[in-house]
Amino acid sequence: MKIEAIDVFRVELPYSGGVYRLARGREYVSFHSTVVRVTCDNGTTGWGESVPFGSTYIAAHARGVRAGIDEMAPHLIGLDPRRVDRTHEAMDELLLGHGHTKCAIDVACWDAFGMSVGMPVCDLLGGSTDEPLGLISSIYSGPPDDMRERVAEHRALGYLAHSVKVGDDPALDAECVAACLADRQPGEYFLVDANGSMTVETALRFIRLLPVNLDIVLEAPCATVRETLSLRRRTDVPIVWDELATDDASVVSMIATDGAEGVGLKISKSGGLTPARRQRDIAIAAGYTMSVQDTVGSDIAFAAVVHLAQTVPSRLLRCMLDVRGMVNLSTVKNPVPIVAGRVKAPRAPGLGIDVDTSVLGDPVASYS
Repeated sequence: MKIEAIDVFRVELPYSGGVYRLARGREYVSFHSTVVRVTCDNGTTGWGESVPFGSTYIAAHARGVRAGIDEMAPHLIGLDPRRVDRTHEAMDELLLGHGHTKCAIDVACWDAFGMSVGMPVCDLLGGSTDEPLGLISSIYSGPPDDMRERVAEHRALGYLAHSVKVGDDPALDAECVAACLADRQPGEYFLVDANGSMTVETALRFIRLLPVNLDIVLEAPCATVRETLSLRRRTDVPIVWDELATDDASVVSMIATDGAEGVGLKISKSGGLTPARRQRDIAIAAGYTMSVQDTVGSDIAFAAVVHLAQTVPSRLLRCMLDVRGMVNLSTVKNPVPIVAGRVKAPRAPGLGIDVDTSVLGDPVASYS
């Protein structure tokens, strides 16, 4: 089985909540998705998706994803998509870094692999835990009462985990976090995510302003490794790396420096399921807890998140993100169902999704 053609689609994904706000004045009303279809010489197809969170989240942007695919795609024709490590190595030889660019092709290869052997991707990644997976909400920055209300709305849907965005003013951030946890229920898990926007000083001020014994985990507090390690030496609040954990080497470095208690795995940030699988195993070996997410995306990206999360031991998986809930455009005919805030990977071959090509429009680039 060989790759015969690669088609690239550009899809606009409007944010479902109007305006999504991060620290430092970053605002998003929509996201540009790059969807890839890999077609093989025996008729097997596979789908993947990559959606950078704008151009100011990490070093990636949507037009760069498609430009990178243009660099690589012609040279991938003729490769066997089932040899996922070899295909990813070929992409690494063609383009240094740029994980978001490689993600859509890599996930499409895993989907085609699963379709060709009649197995779901989660089984190819190591095997399903068969456990229902808990979802995490994404509570963007806003007034304290508004954030508290949005946590309550997700709680009513069955969510047991919440990612609360902070990072502008220590006093206001502390007030917002306290409001979000005011109605905390047994078993709920709160990530307080600064997306790298705090300095060591503002992070320490924020922590000292929190109510005593508030049960939180601080995600991506600072923009650099040095700042994060400096903060870690000064606080007993658990820290999770996200934006700083972008590849195998950075995850290994996090462990070697004892830099965190956990890691946020985002598939496109990692470069696809192939490197994310390795990073999962490194984190498991270190005894790290993890969340499995992506930056953002439609049903295609969500399916990949579900399959990877389904392979993480239950004791180490804190939550996973329903990225498709952040947008109001569906790209498949059979969305993965959520029941009482829980989800399980489909047992159909590949990603288990039927992509709605009428939503994608015509390819913006094709390679054969």
